[in-house]
Amino acid sequence: MEDLLRPIYQERASHANTLGILIMEKSKEFSPETDNFDVILLVIVTDGTEPWLVKHYEFEGKSAALHVVEESLLKNWIDTSTYRRAVEWVINGKAIFDRNEYIAMLKEELRTFPQEKRNLKLTIDFARLTRSYSESKDLFASGNYLDAYSRVLRSLHYLGRLAIIEKGYHPEVLVWSQVKRIDPEVFKLYEELINSNEETEKRVELMLLAVEFALNARAKSCCEHLLEIMRSKDEPWSFGELKVHPDVRSYALDLSTLVEYLTSKQILEVIQVETKGQGIYHRKYKVM
Repeated sequence: MEDLLRPIYQERASHANTLGILIMEKSKEFSPETDNFDVILLVIVTDGTEPWLVKHYEFEGKSAALHVVEESLLKNWIDTSTYRRAVEWVINGKAIFDRNEYIAMLKEELRTFPQEKRNLKLTIDFARLTRSYSESKDLFASGNYLDAYSRVLRSLHYLGRLAIIEKGYHPEVLVWSQVKRIDPEVFKLYEELINSNEETEKRVELMLLAVEFALNARAKSCCEHLLEIMRSKDEPWSFGELKVHPDVRSYALDLSTLVEYLTSKQILEVIQVETKGQGIYHRKYKVM
């Protein structure tokens, strides 16, 4: 198949801005890793006419998708898990063009998973978990048990991703097959939720308790990325200052729920700052 696609990728390899090209072939009938295409070609460039160019091809009854991605966008996908398939293409794909061993170094960086990048991913998914957990509790309290079930299942998905990242791996598209190998305890929670004979209300209630315990146990370690930013200055932070900080951009949408959770657990301290309104204070935050 590689030979059939050679005319397509050889042209890209001749461009000076091409850093590397990877190929990943479909290995089973249903393949979410390749979007069900028979083959994926990932071309990484320093700059392009657009950040992400996609073209679809057919040949001899087969299908192929060509993705031309700027390096900066790919790095963002990797760091924030925005497009997990691309991470799998880099990890599992075969390098068919590698300028100055760029692909080899990128694969090694993914394999070693540096701590600073791990901290960012932990905080992103912990922030998502706090929001999903909060929504689950609210739905459960209002008697919407099926919706609460859906949300608590999503909460377990984020918890599973955290378990994978904590062990030094990148979450894949098929998260639970990873979790089963890496963290049997978290996988057991998932099995209990979906396989239990209890009524939906009882299952959700038990899972909320389990997720709350998991949140409490991981709060400081999974939020180190945010806490380190907040320790970078002695003065307390307003929420607005935190929200626009460039290093917080990846989880800014879930920041409010995260800050409220950390405040409730006395990891963050609320500092009141007087305003012109009598008895009204600005609320600022610092690490306790």
